[in-house]
Amino acid sequence: MPPSILVIEDDRDIADLVALHLRDEGFAVTVQHDGNSGLQQALSGQYDLLVLDLMLPGRDGLTLCKDIRRQERYLPVLMLTARSSELDRVLGLELGADDYLTKPFSIRELVARVKAILRRQTALAPPATAPATLDCGELHIDVGRRVVTVYGRPVELTAREFDLLLHFARHPGQVFSRAQLLDQVWGYGHEGYEHTVNSHINRLRAKIEQDPARPRYVLTVWGVGYKFAEPA
Repeated sequence: MPPSILVIEDDRDIADLVALHLRDEGFAVTVQHDGNSGLQQALSGQYDLLVLDLMLPGRDGLTLCKDIRRQERYLPVLMLTARSSELDRVLGLELGADDYLTKPFSIRELVARVKAILRRQTALAPPATAPATLDCGELHIDVGRRVVTVYGRPVELTAREFDLLLHFARHPGQVFSRAQLLDQVWGYGHEGYEHTVNSHINRLRAKIEQDPARPRYVLTVWGVGYKFAEPA
């Protein structure tokens, strides 16, 4: 059964173009043109990915993304927007978008991003024998609910920060280069390249470490990359 994608975009020409090319790639595509009906559609169907415009009538994309993230089932989100400021981009990612694409964009890049998100979700999906939770000291990861707590305190992570932490926690002691992390967590050569990994590591440490300058969980292996602490 092909992956099912919901596109919420008020510009009908863009929506039709995106849907046409995604269907050409073999995806099942549903289109909505405003935020309210889009949210209802997202909550009523079992979609594998949401392609979401930021500026929508009825309910804007940021609000819709927040609503989606309150649901128990995780739905990956690729956000589209004509606004390209760093603040807008960071805000979208902090509210739960998995990736961000600024208009005008190439259809080839959009398809590549969609495939990368779906590939990453498949890679990060737990095997049948995998534990539902992971613990390392005071760090607790609920894999299914995508909830992280440290010393019993919930930690708000972006979708990418959670994926990065989960990837590390599933491979304690294994050293990953920045290029490997880009390939295995981002799923493709991200436009930020390797410094993107560094910035995500720094933000992740700021959220989960008591002293980010002396991390206990995500450790630097100088000259190579990063690794997750092995159990004591």
